[in-house]
Amino acid sequence: MPKRGKKYREVAKLVDRERAYPPEEAVELVRKISYANFDATVEAHLRMGLDPRHADQQVRSTVSLPHGTGKQVRVLVFVEGEGEKIAEEAGADYVGSVELIQKIQGGWFEFDVAVATPPMMSKVGRLGKVLGPRGLMPSPKAGTIVPAEDLGRVVRELKAGRLEFRLDKTANIHVPIGKVSFSKEQLLENFAALMEAVQRARPAAAKGQYIRRITIAPTMGPGVKVDVFQASQLQTA
Repeated sequence: MPKRGKKYREVAKLVDRERAYPPEEAVELVRKISYANFDATVEAHLRMGLDPRHADQQVRSTVSLPHGTGKQVRVLVFVEGEGEKIAEEAGADYVGSVELIQKIQGGWFEFDVAVATPPMMSKVGRLGKVLGPRGLMPSPKAGTIVPAEDLGRVVRELKAGRLEFRLDKTANIHVPIGKVSFSKEQLLENFAALMEAVQRARPAAAKGQYIRRITIAPTMGPGVKVDVFQASQLQTA
């Protein structure tokens, strides 16, 4: 076990490691135990009762957080023609086609999410080897391959806090739900939106307990266990 620093040990005293907290208490506590000297991110970590080796037990979907993540999301859009104006007016940070593809091939990755129209995918496909491992490749499952007429809506949703989440190889899901500077109500509403989205994404092949354990934690600070049953009952207004 790595030796924890003094600040970590001090805030860890506030957390009962044997207790699964109600969601309201958990989000309030996680704001108190962050000891970073910056506005730390709050992440939700879900241990799932799924086998990621089976294709029919995969989870991959999106969630629109009511209050966003607190992070400025840089959106890149691969599009040609009239769609360029639509994307720019919606607030996309980078809009283009071949020139952006060449820039990325040269090692540029200064964006957080990429969107493309279907006609562009024949060209964007060559970026699969560099964008795929970074989780930046546009895909239908992530809702980032869309017709030009839907670009405005999708770009606005992404800028406002729409996130993709997926089951990783260790059967966990990790999603940021805000910043410690958010109010308890804001974090709780974002958490509720995530829980609803995860429930909707339940694979038909899932058996037994779908969500086994939930922990929320700040970037710097201990994790807080959340009561799975109560968290699963959360609903957005």
